[in-house]
Amino acid sequence: MSGGPLFSFAISGERVEFVATGPWIAAHAEALELLVSDVTSKAPAARSAAVNLSGIEQLDTLGAWLLERVIRVCKERGQETVVVGLSPRFCSLFDTVHELNRDPPASHAKPNRLIAVLEGVGRATADLRVDLLAFLDMFGAISMAILRVLSRPRSFRLTSAVHHLYRVGWQAVPIIALITFLIGGIIAQQGIFHFRKFGADAYVVDMVGILVLREIGVLIVSIMVAGRSGSAYTAELGSMKMREEIDALRTMGFDPVEVLILPRVLALIIALPILAFLGSMAALYGGGLVAWLYGGMSPDIFLARLREAISVTHFEVGMIKAPFMALVIGIVACSEGLRVKGSAESLGLQTTTSVVKSIFLVIVLDGVFAIFFASIGM
Repeated sequence: MSGGPLFSFAISGERVEFVATGPWIAAHAEALELLVSDVTSKAPAARSAAVNLSGIEQLDTLGAWLLERVIRVCKERGQETVVVGLSPRFCSLFDTVHELNRDPPASHAKPNRLIAVLEGVGRATADLRVDLLAFLDMFGAISMAILRVLSRPRSFRLTSAVHHLYRVGWQAVPIIALITFLIGGIIAQQGIFHFRKFGADAYVVDMVGILVLREIGVLIVSIMVAGRSGSAYTAELGSMKMREEIDALRTMGFDPVEVLILPRVLALIIALPILAFLGSMAALYGGGLVAWLYGGMSPDIFLARLREAISVTHFEVGMIKAPFMALVIGIVACSEGLRVKGSAESLGLQTTTSVVKSIFLVIVLDGVFAIFFASIGM
């Protein structure tokens, strides 16, 4: 037996003959690939071709496919190709490989752009309906859990609620204060830079005070909480869903909404107004500091102008929004967590979806509240 596979060609008139010898098996895959590529590229064009397989000692699927590739290359060149000398014990394998990939590729009609757009709109509408039903289902489940807790107060998991309040509220204070402080300073700096052209530096205080208390303070805090705590809720519940812990709770007779979701949502509803208040104060402090250092406005003048520019109504508008935004974030985060399937990819997808939906709904809710308060004169 020869040590390795060989492949060569010879010219006989208007016919080229390929000769394969030795073991054509996967153990010599690299050598076979090089041999086939080299020989087929160097073989001259001829009217016909023959593939002599009488010298093949061993043959497996890899070797049969490489020989089939030689045959197909010859046919693509327009050569009449025959196989000679194939051992009967290899015929079945070679015939099977010879029939592979014979069907022409299916032709795909170019989609109509208008139909594709309409199809996308329809699918998005159907997905929106599913998301809305999931949101309402979670809202209803939380409402029923609250009613059960009110009828049986001792069933409420106070320790869990306090734990989540600590995580969502107290641990978030440093980053919330830092970010809102910087945003307040940026708003003040930009206002001073542009208002100074018109000699209206004092109106920067009005802009900072009203924007922070009515809109920016609670909105920025809600977006940060959605990204920080909402994603954590989704990941936690999704991990429990993947490990079948939620199913285990149902098997033991516990309501997962009452045990896992209600403490989280209530902690969020309590923490977000507090964070919004602290964030608003930090933003006002940042705005006052920038107005003093950059705009030359003393703290006394800033505070006096701030008292004239804002009222308790502006503060109330921001605080009224906070619990509703917290409720939306909690519902979306928990509902997306329960929709996680059994894979890590699904967990990551639902966590991302939770953050995106929460931020979108928070901004929409802020716009709805802005229209509502404008209509009632607040």
